[in-house]
Amino acid sequence: MKLRCMVAIALLAATPAVAQQKLKFAHVYETSEPYHTYAVWAAGEIAKRTNNKYSMDVFPASQLGNETQINQSLSLGTVDLIYTGQAFAARTHPPLSIGGAPYMFRDFEHWKKYSESPVLAELLDGYFKKGGNRPIAAFYYGVRHTTANKAINKPEDMKGLKLRVPDAPLYIMYPKIVGANATPIAFAEVYLALQNKTVDAQENPLPTILAKKFYEVQSHVNLTGHITEMLIAIVGGHVWSKLSDAEKKTFEAVFREAAEKSNAEIVKSEQQLATDFATKYGRTVVKSDRDAFKKVFTPFLVGKDVPWDKALYDKVQAIK
Repeated sequence: MKLRCMVAIALLAATPAVAQQKLKFAHVYETSEPYHTYAVWAAGEIAKRTNNKYSMDVFPASQLGNETQINQSLSLGTVDLIYTGQAFAARTHPPLSIGGAPYMFRDFEHWKKYSESPVLAELLDGYFKKGGNRPIAAFYYGVRHTTANKAINKPEDMKGLKLRVPDAPLYIMYPKIVGANATPIAFAEVYLALQNKTVDAQENPLPTILAKKFYEVQSHVNLTGHITEMLIAIVGGHVWSKLSDAEKKTFEAVFREAAEKSNAEIVKSEQQLATDFATKYGRTVVKSDRDAFKKVFTPFLVGKDVPWDKALYDKVQAIK
C-alpha cells in the first residue's frame, strides 16, 4: 500500500501543470487611443476568463512593425493577434475591401448594421478559409477626413494635391479619382512627411488626427467623410487551431465586448473633435460637400476595377 502511494505521488509530481501561454498582440495605434485601451482590457479579460491559461502582451505604435509587417508576422506565427484595417486584410480576400470603399456607407448607423450583418460574417469567413487566420471582432475606426494646408470644399479642390495614403488599393482610389497624387507612406512616418512637405495632405479619422498630432502641421481639417473605416481583430491560425470550442467563444465574446466599448468612445470623440479642432486647436474646419464627392465616386463602386461584384454592392446598400 505504501509503495502504491509513493508511485502515485511520483506520477503526480511528474505531471506538468497546465502551461500558461503568453500571446503577442501587435497594432500600429497610439497608447492614447481606445483601440489600445481596450486591447489591454481584453488581455486582462482573456487571462481572467481562461483561468490564466492565456495571457497577452500588447505591443502598440508599430513596435513590432508597420501594418504590412504585422499581417505577415501573423501568418508566420511570430505574432499571435493583430488589429488590421480591412484594406490590408483584403490582400488575402479581396472582396472584403468593399467596406473600405469611398462613400460606401450612408452614416455610422449603416456601418454598424453592416458590422453585425451576415454580409460581413460571410466575407470574414472567406478571409479565414483562405489564410487560416480568424477574424473575431470588427472595431469602428472612424470616418476618414482630409487634413491639408488649404480648404477642400469640392472634389476639384484636390487636383494635384500630394496626399499621403496607406499602401492599399482603395486608399489609393480616393486621390486617384479626384486627380490628387497618391503617396503611400508608413503610418509612423506621416507626421514627419507633412512637416517636411514631402506630402501636402493626409487622411484619417478625427481621433487619429488628434492622437498623431497631424493638426500641428496642417492648417485645415476638411470633413470629406470619404471612408468609414473598420479595424478587424484577428487571431493567428497557429493559435486559433489549438483553442477549444469554449476558448474560441471566450476570445470572440471578449473582443466583441471590447469593440462595443471602443466604438462608443470613438463616436463620442468624433462628435466632440469636429468642434474642438476649431475652438481648442485653432484649425480651420471645413464642411466639405460630401454629396459632390459621393456623386464622383459612385460610378467607380460597381466598375471593373473593384474586387467585388454588383450583387455584393447591392447587398451592402440594402442594409437598413
